[in-house]
Amino acid sequence: MTRTLATTPATDGFRMPGEFDPHQGTWMLWPERPDTWRWGAKPAQAAYAEVARAISEFERVTMCVSPGQFANARQVLPEAVRVVEMTSNDAWVRDCGPSFLINDAGEVRGVDWRFNAWGGLESGLYSPWDQDDMVGQKILELENVARYAAPLILEGGSIEVDGDGTLLTTRECLLNHDRNPDLGLAEIEAQLGEYLGISKIIWLEKGVYNDETEGHIDNLARFARPGVVMLDWTDDTTDPQYPISLDAFQRLSQATDARGRKLEVIKLPQPGPLHMTQDESRGVDVVEGTQPREAGLRLAASYVNFYLCNGAVIMPLLDERTDAVAADLIQRGFPDRRVVGVAAREILLGGGDIHCITQQQPLARRR
Repeated sequence: MTRTLATTPATDGFRMPGEFDPHQGTWMLWPERPDTWRWGAKPAQAAYAEVARAISEFERVTMCVSPGQFANARQVLPEAVRVVEMTSNDAWVRDCGPSFLINDAGEVRGVDWRFNAWGGLESGLYSPWDQDDMVGQKILELENVARYAAPLILEGGSIEVDGDGTLLTTRECLLNHDRNPDLGLAEIEAQLGEYLGISKIIWLEKGVYNDETEGHIDNLARFARPGVVMLDWTDDTTDPQYPISLDAFQRLSQATDARGRKLEVIKLPQPGPLHMTQDESRGVDVVEGTQPREAGLRLAASYVNFYLCNGAVIMPLLDERTDAVAADLIQRGFPDRRVVGVAAREILLGGGDIHCITQQQPLARRR
């Protein structure tokens, strides 16, 4: 049984490393929910399997699967992927899984955040979310990693760290009244400092236009390394994304990180705009109380929603008009990594992308 600690990570000398730091492996959750994923989630399962296959060439992948889907997942997934039974409400481990931490003595621990399906009964995307809220603890139990039970409702996709003390996030998400209504900005900043070991927060205003997560940073702006940020961008001044990206660019350009560095910003082109088709909408079950998937829905598509694994960048392929340009820019941002593109529209149709369906477990090492 894993230990649940009464202290905080900052007190104990732990911090969240950057995603670009070495990994022990990657965690994923298997999709099957028919009111999120069209045609009984079969197209989504194929996409998840391709993401797992791509990552497994570089590091260990563990796919968590419900008992009823275990045999199916084991047959679909490559042998290199470890498959374990775990009940969940959906398949977004970035948001319901733990945030892993390291210290300078070579130890790994994890933060288990509270989860309310991106807004609870007021604006959450489905109900119940009780099994998702247990995923963080279950993963830490499987790995025998000591656990910090954080008091905050927080999704992993709403935070981005550089491993050097800096955190990126958005006011739209973290200050939303449907997450932690009794906490103000100063109180949330204090909690982030205690549970992530960070000392500087750069607040952006909004996330990607029409993102149903209410402004997750991992769809808008990500660290390539300390001091370098990749930003979702469009030059189309008539697009509703333009003022959001412009405001983010201006804030990032004026900011310094925890070490006092000015930030270099690399603009990644926005794909599309992309919209859900009638055929894609028709395959999704309609269930009261869940997010509707209607034809014409603008999809929150972004190349920023890539995943870093050991030696590679797994990027979403979303639009043949911009995929190559985005891949080239990502390669420039990560010159020492292999850029691997995976067709990701089926994941996007469910409301997220490659980063949203993955969670890294860092490899502890001495500095």
